[in-house]
Amino acid sequence: MSQAYLPAEWAPQQAVMLTWPREDGDFAHHFDQVEINFLEIARQISRFEPVWINYCGEPESLRRQLSSSGARLDHIKIHKVASDDVWARDHGPITVVNAQQQLIHLDFCFNGWGGKFDASRDNEISTSLNAIGALPGQIESLDFVLEGGAIEVDGRGTLLTTERCLLAKTRNPAMNREDIEGFLKSRLGLERIHWLKHGDLLGDDTDGHIDTIARFCDEHTIAYQACEDVDDAHYADLQALEQELRALRQSDGRPYRLIPLPLPSAIVDEDGKRLPAGYANFLILNGALLVPVYGVAQDEAALDLLRPLFPAREVIGVNCRPLIQQYGSLHCVTMQIPATAA
Repeated sequence: MSQAYLPAEWAPQQAVMLTWPREDGDFAHHFDQVEINFLEIARQISRFEPVWINYCGEPESLRRQLSSSGARLDHIKIHKVASDDVWARDHGPITVVNAQQQLIHLDFCFNGWGGKFDASRDNEISTSLNAIGALPGQIESLDFVLEGGAIEVDGRGTLLTTERCLLAKTRNPAMNREDIEGFLKSRLGLERIHWLKHGDLLGDDTDGHIDTIARFCDEHTIAYQACEDVDDAHYADLQALEQELRALRQSDGRPYRLIPLPLPSAIVDEDGKRLPAGYANFLILNGALLVPVYGVAQDEAALDLLRPLFPAREVIGVNCRPLIQQYGSLHCVTMQIPATAA
């Protein structure tokens, strides 16, 4: 492992970043509902650690809303920066820790998931935050397209990802798999990469982000999005994903402990298009696990499966049905900033 490494999500955090929805943004038709969703996410996070919010509007107005929602205002920092959309997991910094326990915020290029959407303002968020002193530590801008939702690490040198996303020619077309693997190993402190070919939720427009399908719960355990209904359109692909995960080995040669999460009942948008609801898009906090729920029959079963995996954390369901109207969920709108001993 190189000197600087990307900590696992369960490592101590100093804050979680959110980028607030814009009333004239992609959530315009669902703005009131999605803002309520964000207020609840911010409230829950603020119970356990600070929340850093990127916001285009008047900070005091948002502060009043957060206060009314029950958020801990002493845990809230609002930074006025321009943004396109809300997906902080993908446009926020990916923060590594070096041997001196200093933070280095890696500012990767964000090109709207392979040029699907305009992301020029989102791509500038990390440098804008750094310019106003809102990112403690160093920042390093890299000429490499990478979204935080595309990578999942155990903090011990192993990364889990999907070929469909990281090898997409709309991201780093001049690099082959070997180039990308070498680059990620050197910048994120990795020793090995598990590449998955399968796992895709209908409605997902990220080219198969790993954080919607398979997540490390600790260095020995992976929770993944399963499907047991042979009549569901996801069945064949998620069964193939399960077989891939069964074939993976830990660094000592042992198989991983695998926890299959139920697939939520189909949720569709106004046009009848299926939305990418899933339970693997959870967020690990210092003292809690926030799990997206959708008001469907499988919600409680998912929470019951996850509780034993995080015995030292409070497991909390957060209604994210409004969020998936724009094809993402809870983990997608958050980005943790590691703590350091410095």
